[in-house]
Amino acid sequence: MKLSVLACAIAMLGLAVPLAVSSQSPEAAAESAARAWLALIDAGSYAESWNAAATLFRQRVPQSQWQISVSNARGPLGALKSRTLQSAQFAATLPGAPDGEYVVLKFASSFENKAAAIETVTPMKDADGSWRVSGYYIK
Repeated sequence: MKLSVLACAIAMLGLAVPLAVSSQSPEAAAESAARAWLALIDAGSYAESWNAAATLFRQRVPQSQWQISVSNARGPLGALKSRTLQSAQFAATLPGAPDGEYVVLKFASSFENKAAAIETVTPMKDADGSWRVSGYYIK
């Protein structure tokens, strides 16, 4: 069963929780932001995940649309059992997105009702220097 959340008009743009500017590598900072944001999704706090999203995402995706999309994609999967980072790739450009600083993260995840899934989370460095998720896709 293939599930996907295409929550915005720009390919690979989504959400993230702010992470203060630090000496971490972009990949490590983006992963920290993504994991904090994913914790909101795992808890069913979809409105809060929208609030924690990258500015560009919030400008382009209405909160109500996001809540419906993520609920439809994640709700049937049940509780998270495990999530392991598979890869982290820095990118300055992504198709359909403005140039910037992005990290495409792929997680191997397992849920109560789906043993194996791949979650792709794309944090971006927001205008204030914080990393916030700008894209989420699950299959």
